[in-house]
Amino acid sequence: MVLRCSLVLVALATPLPLAAFQLPWAGHAETPDNGPPRPVVSTILRDIPSERRSFPGVVVAGTEVRLGFQTLGTLSARPVDVGDRVATGDVLAELKPDDLQDNVRAARAAVENAEVTLETAQVAAKRADDLFNRRVASKAQLEQAERSLKLAEAGLDQARSELLRAEDAEGFARLAAPFDGVVSAVFENAGAVISAGTPVLTLSDVDSLEAVIDLPESAVVGQPVGTEVSIWLESDPETATTGRVNRIDPLADAATRTRRLHLTMDNAAEFRLNALIRAQRADAPGAVLTLPAVAIAGSDVAPTVWVVTREGEVAHVSEHRVTIAAFVDGQAQIISGISAGDEVVIRGVHSLSEGQPVGRRVEP
Repeated sequence: MVLRCSLVLVALATPLPLAAFQLPWAGHAETPDNGPPRPVVSTILRDIPSERRSFPGVVVAGTEVRLGFQTLGTLSARPVDVGDRVATGDVLAELKPDDLQDNVRAARAAVENAEVTLETAQVAAKRADDLFNRRVASKAQLEQAERSLKLAEAGLDQARSELLRAEDAEGFARLAAPFDGVVSAVFENAGAVISAGTPVLTLSDVDSLEAVIDLPESAVVGQPVGTEVSIWLESDPETATTGRVNRIDPLADAATRTRRLHLTMDNAAEFRLNALIRAQRADAPGAVLTLPAVAIAGSDVAPTVWVVTREGEVAHVSEHRVTIAAFVDGQAQIISGISAGDEVVIRGVHSLSEGQPVGRRVEP
């Protein structure tokens, strides 16, 4: 009995293969198979024509004013029309002067009446002074005559002021050009009754032409004041000039939610007022590449993209830091970090890791 128990203990103490302790219902473990690398949705960067990165705009005058009369009247003539060039002092419009001339005549009559009143007061004051010196008139009578004289002098001054005002108003019947320019818009025609301050026409200074373009807020970020730009005519790309962003309107348009950029033109002589133009950053051709915004990984401070490198059947991804000029209509404009011909992943960019193997390319 003792010998049999010893044999059992020796058998239990003898090491056995691990498989010997597997339960019959556990089955056999299989080595996991990772399979081939996953395919990636990517795009091949290609340089696009520069016109796709340009923005439409129009040539406007840097100095532009709306002119109107300073008095009420009926518009009798407007000898200029849209497109006419005028010089400083040229008559642009006239009112019927009848009422204004009547006012001048009434003011002149008031001056003449005041002059007669003054002469009468002067004679009365001199007579009162003589009578007072001969002790015939009282001091009160002399003071009354002197007060009448002062009132007559003040009345003459007031009448003369009214005459000057009426003569000035008569001059308001003629609307003259304050500077050399071109008539860019008209609002009233002969025969219309014009109130004081009602715009009659717009005068633009053609010596201070500039271009304006309207951009969404996301695009304005990449075009700060001082940015060099290229500008050309929409109808004739050969007519071109350089310029720069001079001013950005602080408020967005209420309807379009765009901001207006004002561009100075180094050579504006060949551009006409209201001509359609296109403008773009003055970068070298192909310097700006475009990617879908969903391809951007990283952070707002440090944006990155995943570039696929292929060597035969083997491919892997690497993260590249990029510089973004602007986001326009769901597209990111890249100005550095990648180049034309690179394959960039545009789907699932947040689930990749540096050096990760990838499979075949899938068209987006």
